[in-house]
Amino acid sequence: MRLPHPLYGLYERRLRGSLAQDRVPRHVGVILDGNRRWARAFGQSTATGHQRGADKIADLLDWSEDVGVEVVTLWMLSTDNLARPAEELEPLLAIIEDAVRDLAATGRWRIQAVGSLDLLPDQTRSALREAERSTAEVRGLHVNVAVGYGGRREIADAVRAFLREHADAGSSLDELAEAFDVEHIAERLYTKGQPDPDLVIRTSGEQRLGGFLLWQSAHSEFYFCEAYWPDFRRVDFLRAVRAYGDRERRLGR
Repeated sequence: MRLPHPLYGLYERRLRGSLAQDRVPRHVGVILDGNRRWARAFGQSTATGHQRGADKIADLLDWSEDVGVEVVTLWMLSTDNLARPAEELEPLLAIIEDAVRDLAATGRWRIQAVGSLDLLPDQTRSALREAERSTAEVRGLHVNVAVGYGGRREIADAVRAFLREHADAGSSLDELAEAFDVEHIAERLYTKGQPDPDLVIRTSGEQRLGGFLLWQSAHSEFYFCEAYWPDFRRVDFLRAVRAYGDRERRLGR
């Protein structure tokens, strides 16, 4: 239920003030879910839903900066999504390209593309690479845009990279099996060198990860929000961060 505007603003400010700075997640992953259902609910086209979702991203990054988050990973398109009909996929890819260009153009955030970029059309891949290049020196919030991303494929790519490197060095299969360790995967993930996500948020009421950051989220806290992504508000984000801060993190211990 949405509160009347004056009360909503007061509640939002109190919620922001209640956050303990030492219990803010360093890395937040967000599954931007519900664009199509939002569009159907309002009698709009699917493309309109995706565009409204894209328009929400800069707000999320503003909110993240405000509370002290250092890394945000946005799941914008999965490998499964690439099988959608061309009449939906092509406009969606164009929206993603424009959204990433707009984020890069602000000069505020460092953009990194994570995913199987080889599966994407040349135009989309070029837009992602250009956003990375133009923001490589930015020292602000690090923003991973997961496009053509699948968690199982990421792990397979990491194992494949390990095998190729050691095969090129002449290692035998027995030597590879003896030496192989979990760190060999972690060092070859798309997000290598970054902290694992402390908090993963999924919108639209779905309570599953669907393969998002499958390896990295082993010790993450999860927050599932009922709002469709285009309707996700700052107060929803602050509630997620507060819920994270209220939890006792065991980290597998």
